[in-house]
Amino acid sequence: MFQRLDRIPFFVLILLSLFLGLAPFKPEPHLVEKTRMLLQWQLVRPLDMADLVFHGVAPILLMVKIIRLYVKQ
Repeated sequence: MFQRLDRIPFFVLILLSLFLGLAPFKPEPHLVEKTRMLLQWQLVRPLDMADLVFHGVAPILLMVKIIRLYVKQ
């Protein structure tokens, strides 16, 4: 299951996490905005949910890869 994730270099995941996780840089990153909306129960439109997934996948994959690195040892 994790073989494909293991083949993705850390550098690529870090770049994707920075650019997708923080885009757009002004006025506020979408990931921050959508997370706040989720915590306030205001995330109701399908477009907002898809936006949260799109901007959050790379940071989540990076976290999973880091966790797997420490669990393997």
